[in-house]
Amino acid sequence: MGIVTCDIATSVNGYVTGTDQRLDSPFGDGIDEKTLHGWMFDEPEEHAEEIAGILDAGAFIMGRNMFSPGRGEWDPDWHGWWGAEPPYRAPVFVLTHHPREPLSLGQTTFHFVTGGAKAALSLARAAANERNVAIAGGAATINQYLKLDAIDELRLHVTPMIVDAGERLMDAVGWHRVSLVSARSTPPVVHLTYRFDRQGVAPTN
Repeated sequence: MGIVTCDIATSVNGYVTGTDQRLDSPFGDGIDEKTLHGWMFDEPEEHAEEIAGILDAGAFIMGRNMFSPGRGEWDPDWHGWWGAEPPYRAPVFVLTHHPREPLSLGQTTFHFVTGGAKAALSLARAAANERNVAIAGGAATINQYLKLDAIDELRLHVTPMIVDAGERLMDAVGWHRVSLVSARSTPPVVHLTYRFDRQGVAPTN
């Protein structure tokens, strides 16, 4: 059976977006998108293993804010940021409070789940069959699954920037013990892989 993984590019102090995310600024104010994700596009050969790992899953889960800049009811003309052929090429389950029919683009079908994080994970596990389920983001969605203790492997891609405000990882997610599996440092990004220790005991004081 596959595991639940999560890849996310983050600032040194844990921010994955800035403030006021919107159509003309998907990552919000205060985030240098080039610095945060430039390593994926400027030197894909150098980071080929990490990039392949991000997309190595049988199903994906993402939050509404990652799929769309809008809030409230859906804009039926909005089909995501990725064009006619999104990179996932597998079922993607989008957490939302607003129902929407599934949307197929190329080899990717987006399913819109109103039943919450646990329901989305059950659907994703079934769709992934024996492959991994990947929590794609953003920070609020990742934090939900950290609270549920549902993530087995967390892969942080830490970029050399410090952000003042925005959406941050690890806020109010509870106590976890993790083991560092691998670390690889390059000038634009440090790749860190952690496994969660299910046998860890929380401190008593």
